[in-house]
Parts: sequence; C-alpha cells; structure tokens
Amino acid sequence: MAIVKNKDEQSEFILNGNLKKVMWKLSLPAMAAMVLFGLNAFLDSIFVGQLIGETALAGVALAYPLTNTMMAIGALLGTGAGNVLSIAIGAKDVDTQEKLLGTASIIGLIASVLFTVAAWFGAPFLIKSMGGTGQILTEGVEYFQISILGTVFWVFALMYNMIIRGEGKMMQAAKMMATGLVVNIILNPIFISVLEWGVAGAAWATTIGMIVYSLRGYQYFLSGKASFRVSVNKLHYDGSIASLIVKSGLPGFILSMMGLIQSFVIFNAITTVGDDHDVAFFAASNRVMLFMMTPLFGLMRALQPVLGINFGANQFQRVRSSFKVFTLTGFFIVAPFWVFMNLFPEPTLRLMLPNLVLTATNLVHFRIYLFALPLLPFVFNALTYFPAIGEPKKASLLAVVRQIIFYVPIMLILPLYFGLDGVYWGGTLIDITVTIWMVWMLWKSISKLGK
Repeated sequence: MAIVKNKDEQSEFILNGNLKKVMWKLSLPAMAAMVLFGLNAFLDSIFVGQLIGETALAGVALAYPLTNTMMAIGALLGTGAGNVLSIAIGAKDVDTQEKLLGTASIIGLIASVLFTVAAWFGAPFLIKSMGGTGQILTEGVEYFQISILGTVFWVFALMYNMIIRGEGKMMQAAKMMATGLVVNIILNPIFISVLEWGVAGAAWATTIGMIVYSLRGYQYFLSGKASFRVSVNKLHYDGSIASLIVKSGLPGFILSMMGLIQSFVIFNAITTVGDDHDVAFFAASNRVMLFMMTPLFGLMRALQPVLGINFGANQFQRVRSSFKVFTLTGFFIVAPFWVFMNLFPEPTLRLMLPNLVLTATNLVHFRIYLFALPLLPFVFNALTYFPAIGEPKKASLLAVVRQIIFYVPIMLILPLYFGLDGVYWGGTLIDITVTIWMVWMLWKSISKLGK
C-alpha cells in the first residue's frame, strides 16, 4: 500500500505551519473529544448520584480508579505507539511505521486477557481494599466486574485512538471517541432508570460505548485511511519496536497506576477519619476536578505529535515554542472556570449530589482541592514533552516520585494528626512541590535541546 499524500500534507503543516494555527487545528477537536469524555464520566456520576443515590455513587467512586487500569494499559500502548509513530513520521522511518500497529496489538491482546481474568476474581478484595464495606462494597464490585468484561475493547479503543493522534489526525480521533461516548450517554439513563438495572446499568452502558468506540478505530485502519503503511489484521511482532513502545508509553502507564495507588491511599485515609458522607463528597469533588482536566488532556494529546514530529525532524526551536504556546493556552482555558468554582462551589457540587448536606468545612476542602488546577497545564504538558522527545524515563521518574515518595507517606501520616484537613492540604502541598521540581527538570532539558 502506498503512503497516502495526506501524510505529507499533515506533517508539513505540523513542521512549517503557523504555530498558533497548528495548535488550534489540532487542539480543538482533541479538546472537544476529551471534554466529551470528561462530560461522559461527569454525567455518569450525575445519573448514579441522582437516579440511584449517595451509596451507589460512593461504590462507583471506589471502583472507578480500578477501571482506570484498563485505561492505563491502553495508554501504555497508545501513547507509546503514538510517540514512536510521530518521531518515525518526522524522520521518514517507513519500516517502523509498517510494524507498529501489529506489534502493539499483540501486546494489547495478551495484557487484556491477563487483566480480565485476574481482576474478575480479585474484584471483591480490590474494592474492599479501597475502603468499601457493606452496600458500598456490593455496588462497587458489581460495577467493576461488569466493566472489566470489556477490557479488550477499552484497551484497543484507546490504543487505536492515540495512534491516530500520533499521525496528527485529531479530528478523526475525536469523531471516533465521540461515537462511543454518545452511545454511553444515551444508554445510561435507559439502563439505570427505565430498565432499573442500577449501577450494573451504568457499567453496561460504558462497556457498550467502548465496544462501539473500538470498532470505529478498527474500521478506520481496515479501510486504508491511515496515513502510514499498516495492515490491522497482520499481527507481526517486532521486539525492538515493542521495546520502544513500552519505554515511550511507560510514563503514561505509571501515571495511571500511580493514580490508582493515590486513590487507594486517599479513600482509605478518608474512611479512616471520616464516614460515607465524606467518601461521597470526595467522589463528587474528584469528578469535578477530573472534568476540568479534560480540555488539558486534549491539549496534551494535540501537543504530542507536534513535539514528536518536529523533534524527529530536528526542529528544536519549534519544539520549545510549541510547549510554551500550548501551556499558556491551557492556563487561560482553565483560569476562568477555576475562579467561578471558587466563588460558587456549592452549585457545582449539587449537580451530582442534590441532597448532600454541604458544611462550611466541605466548601473549604473543595477550594483546597481545586487550588492546583491552574498549575496543571504546565504539569500535563511537561509529562507529554519528555516522552515525545525520547526522554520517557524523566516523566516516569516524576510520576513515581510524586506518588511513592511524597503522596503515600503524607497521606498515611497527616490524616492521623489533622483528620480530613490533612487529606486535602497534603495533596495540594504535594502538587506545588512536584510542580517546582518539574520546572527545574524541564528548564534543564529545553536548555540542552539540540546541543
């Protein structure tokens, strides 16, 4: 199959087009897709919280970080393959492009089967270890077990989508994601309320949405629309490319798994010093924060091919400028929402839990939890920058140190002395400390780039 002309047009635009135009052309569809993804999770919480109740929301909140393991596997393969592809496009490395998808697919199939079996039988233990007891435990296990039946679809949906983003085709990737998410949004109220399936309905709606999402990606590669040589049904394994994929995707995987560790620690800390109300409140606050992160996820996804393709073509000044433009844009996107939610926290939280009694302390904790939001455009783009220029170990180190060195000890100690205040203040102080460290690491890397 010949390489289609569109590949040269797209890479030429990324390499030489006006940088702000490149950013908006790639970022707008990526942000729209990620906002829809965040809205999907946000609406899941609203449906569960309003149509079922506070206990169900708490159960789903305990299960949700565990389902992120499926996303972590997809992110490992997708971001890894996407980074490798972007650099290969910039360097005109056709051999790597041809072997990329088949190698990633074999790894994805093996990882999906192993996780599905282990997680299904371990579900009760895992939810209980997150702090689940009684009805919350029951609801969490039911949601998690149904979700993991779709592991292979979660993994391949994300892998296909991130590879397409690695081509620079953000609009195509956004349309695929949107299809699956719209299916989920439509099915959620039907399964939960009309059919009265409860949290099982929420899980089935999400699983069916991911099946549709993955099939759209498969159809894209099957149709020959990819801008690089690929055969989606040819599962050819190349060890050297597999190594590149894993190394480049490892920071994203570690970040997701460290997020699971963070959730494990924080939910256990909250259940130790608080009650079911506090778990539900944190779940609502966390979903708000995750929703606000979604446009930033879109920006970082769009930044990845811009960095990778320009780095592969040795355009180092453009790599530096791209990081600056994308980061400033992210800040100006989240800043107005951050101000609004700090001024009006109660209406925001009541979207998910209309009957939750919010105390003055809850509102203070919510504001503390949101404090680091304006720092996140820099944080996310820095974590994208290092793998995109072939330095994935630095991003992996940042993710591991944040969770293992800082987060776990602080969350085990501070709540014992300061109660719930320790949970919220501790997390914010960690984010500030790690951001300062990231600024130093990024400055050193950018100063040496191309020398």
